[in-house]
Amino acid sequence: MKNTWQLIKKGNTSSAIAALGNTGLAIIKAFAASISGSGTMFASAMHSVADAVNQGFVFIGSVLAERKPTRKFPTGFGRVINLVCMVAVIVVTIMAYETILKGFKLLKHPEESTNFWLNFIVLMIAVIIDGSILIKAMKEIMKETQSTAKGLGLFPAAFKNAGRAAPPTRLVFYEDIVATLGALFALIAIIVANFFGFLVLDGIATILIGCLMVFVAFKVGYDNMVGLIGVAAPKDVEDKISEMILRDPDVRDINRLRILQEGRNYHVEAYIELKKGMSLADAGSTKLRINTLLLNDPNISDVTLGILEDDGVKIWKPTEELMK
Repeated sequence: MKNTWQLIKKGNTSSAIAALGNTGLAIIKAFAASISGSGTMFASAMHSVADAVNQGFVFIGSVLAERKPTRKFPTGFGRVINLVCMVAVIVVTIMAYETILKGFKLLKHPEESTNFWLNFIVLMIAVIIDGSILIKAMKEIMKETQSTAKGLGLFPAAFKNAGRAAPPTRLVFYEDIVATLGALFALIAIIVANFFGFLVLDGIATILIGCLMVFVAFKVGYDNMVGLIGVAAPKDVEDKISEMILRDPDVRDINRLRILQEGRNYHVEAYIELKKGMSLADAGSTKLRINTLLLNDPNISDVTLGILEDDGVKIWKPTEELMK
């Protein structure tokens, strides 16, 4: 029981908060949609249901992914989260289809919704809650990727670094962009429909929300498919790790370096060339020193190092040399 609680505490915070927030929103929106008959409110409720289910699954997956390696699964359970996210993609796709279908029905047969103020208040609450979850996800991306950005720079920095964040955080980030935009579209639609009688906008906004959900499904599905196959770490991560290795006074060159990204974790495999004339004991000490240095990085989960004697031929070139 104690071990289970420890795993739960290691689960992805963003997905847990998003699951709880979207469950509450889904209930409120569904209630408002049933009373008012608003198509955009229905679409927004469907999206909140999809988000709540997805992020609940993703949180469970992030907990399972923290399990320690076993004899049967020696590399650990890191890719469980990618599998769970793929299930979440299927849920989003089904919800998107239903939402787009509802939008086309409203285009053919526009329906006048009632209880304007109920819809308005519910959607304003949705914008505030979804926006807060989005900001939390952006801060989580900054934390996971060890980036620094504040204020207006937070959003572009989150987009830039989202690919290096954990799959659950990435999913919450993309989904809540859509959720916040969807709530804004729905809010604009009910205001225009109520004050200008342009009922067709209800259907248009519903279709737009559905299309945004398709975009999220495609983006998250692609990212997790790549994660399941196994993808090389970004260039800046490779540069950082190679610099850490080359900084050691006994290292003369890197013969080979392979860094595999799994979620936000990196598996490092390298063959390093040490200065000539070193004893086996000294070479072993250097290897241990570099191994410890790399493992001090919280995002590096394991390191495999091979040592060779310097052959005098420079193989590895830093990025600044390559750009000359």
